[in-house]
Amino acid sequence: MLGRDDAAVGAIAERIEKAKGAIIGAYRDPYAGEPVVVASLPLAAVEATPFQRDLSRTHAERLATAIGAAGLFLDPVIAIPTRDGFWSPNGRHRLAAAKQLGQRAVTALVTGDLALAYRILALNTEKAHNLRDRSLEVIRMARALAKESPRSKESEHAVSFEQPAFLTLGAAYERRDRFAGSSYHSMLRRVDRFLDATVPAALRQREQWAVRLLDIDDRVSAHVKAMQEAGMKSPYLRQVVVARCNPVRWIPQKRGEKPPLTMAEALTRMTANVRKFDPKKVRPQDLAFAAAVAPAEE
Repeated sequence: MLGRDDAAVGAIAERIEKAKGAIIGAYRDPYAGEPVVVASLPLAAVEATPFQRDLSRTHAERLATAIGAAGLFLDPVIAIPTRDGFWSPNGRHRLAAAKQLGQRAVTALVTGDLALAYRILALNTEKAHNLRDRSLEVIRMARALAKESPRSKESEHAVSFEQPAFLTLGAAYERRDRFAGSSYHSMLRRVDRFLDATVPAALRQREQWAVRLLDIDDRVSAHVKAMQEAGMKSPYLRQVVVARCNPVRWIPQKRGEKPPLTMAEALTRMTANVRKFDPKKVRPQDLAFAAAVAPAEE
């Protein structure tokens, strides 16, 4: 156990008391050795980080019902002091459930490491995001970092962002909520790389790539519609078109090697391929093959 004589604990304790919270105890994390304070914080003082996945009302209601049935709120949120209160990088649904249950306070593990707010995505493995949620969370995180650390480079936040493709897809999802991002994910994973540019500059580049990707998707949608009008009713029409137009589909690449094309080259070639694509050349057996090898929705 740690006391307030520890400098880090004392600083966190002051923030907790300023928010009219109560300190329960403090300990040194057994892995990193960093101090963590266990506290009861006013619910109104804790907000979810702005770049988390969107709130699911259904999930929050189910969680509130489960907590009510258990009779105890046993899963503390992580809280990080900010200027106006506390950020919780992983507690949006628990906070919503606590409000629904009429709680005025919530138990929290408080750490002074603000960077943890941007690294928490990598810990969300037991409740995996779908591709849309993950990509939106990453692009929102990047936009927050563009304000907080505008001189930092995108590549410096690789651990937090996890995959460069999430940034490009996130910029596309921001423009089109129902974008079929999973169709393009495998191609992007082979050519997209973290940029050695400042986060604001990298965001501008990714916004440009997102526009190009959405233009490709518009053309793919037109081909899908043409095939549907010709009598094809498979749910894998889009996958067939994208696979046929994928510029790196047949280019071998060993682990650790440089991407076979740059992002700009890949988008340029894919645009040319989708323009030349002929829906009439797709056969029923192509759709059957696509169904057999289609990956699970990410």
